[in-house]
Amino acid sequence: MSNIKSVKTEYYQIPLAEVLSDAKHGDHTHFEIVVCRITCNDGIEGVGYTYTGGKGGRAIYSLVEDEIKPILIGADSARIAKLWEDMTYHLHYVGRGGLVSFAISAVDIALWDIKCKRLNQPLWQVAGGANNSTRCYAGGIDLNFSEEKLLANIQGYLDRGFKGVKIKVGKEDYREDVARVAAVRKLIGNDTIFMVDANYSLTVETAIRFARAIEKYDITWFEEPTIPDDYQGYARIAQSTSIALAMGENLHTVYEFNYAVQQAKLGFLQPDASNIGGITGWMKVAELAYINNLPICTHGMHELHVSLMSSQPHAGYMEVHSFPIDQYTKQPFVVDANGRAVAPDVAGTGVEFDPALVGPHLIKQS
Repeated sequence: MSNIKSVKTEYYQIPLAEVLSDAKHGDHTHFEIVVCRITCNDGIEGVGYTYTGGKGGRAIYSLVEDEIKPILIGADSARIAKLWEDMTYHLHYVGRGGLVSFAISAVDIALWDIKCKRLNQPLWQVAGGANNSTRCYAGGIDLNFSEEKLLANIQGYLDRGFKGVKIKVGKEDYREDVARVAAVRKLIGNDTIFMVDANYSLTVETAIRFARAIEKYDITWFEEPTIPDDYQGYARIAQSTSIALAMGENLHTVYEFNYAVQQAKLGFLQPDASNIGGITGWMKVAELAYINNLPICTHGMHELHVSLMSSQPHAGYMEVHSFPIDQYTKQPFVVDANGRAVAPDVAGTGVEFDPALVGPHLIKQS
């Protein structure tokens, strides 16, 4: 009775409260969510989803609805690994990584939701059960903020109980970034974890110069200093600074992560379950991190990642992102008194969208 009876797809465009900018993606006015609802013959429904920074959502919707849905109907929802392979190689020739990985992610998360519901267990237990909470930090898309607004934003994170923060860098003059880093460290004191993220906007040489200039501010990691494809460039940067490097949000196959581990000399891996093939893909990268003695971290969708990060013994720091997907779900996102994010203790992934909140932003549905 676990065979798939129906697959429904929904596409939303959700406006942001203000325009958010970084060094490479430009201005974000909204984000997109593509939701996949899988119902089995016995009536159990799983909900999966992916998101974008505002572009590509219609194509992802089409991939799920027109290309992947036909191979799911009638399939056994419990055979997640087989379905993951089927989806991957069904579209591998035309879409290795990229948009196809986003589409597979939405389906795979729905399948895991079904699996957890059948077991009547929360995702953090099913995925590993190492803990029911995880260390986290607040990461803002704040490159266009004045220094005054940047510091006020950071203070807001501290007031909400976060023990770690991250800011965007990538100004035309890297010395502006150095000044912003200095100002933030002065505000947060010595005991708050602090990261920087260039969104792959810098040359290797500028990244090295900038990293050396901020070493004295105790930076936990320097994220995406240059383009994610330049693994050797990452290695050059890593060998030139004492600051650990991090990346992963733009690596959309598990094989890319393998090359990065082998060549880029990273200190932290940051897979995103929305674009690495869902929970199945994320867990593969988590295993890769474990056997290479690297902390596993995340990018975006903290309302889901809180369960995955909590489940792993080698969890590093989970990003709490500026795209507030959790504000459109029924399960509240919780940070405890110790600054740790607490995983939902409900059967399934714990992510259920509130129709009253997302409904006004629906663009298309099957």
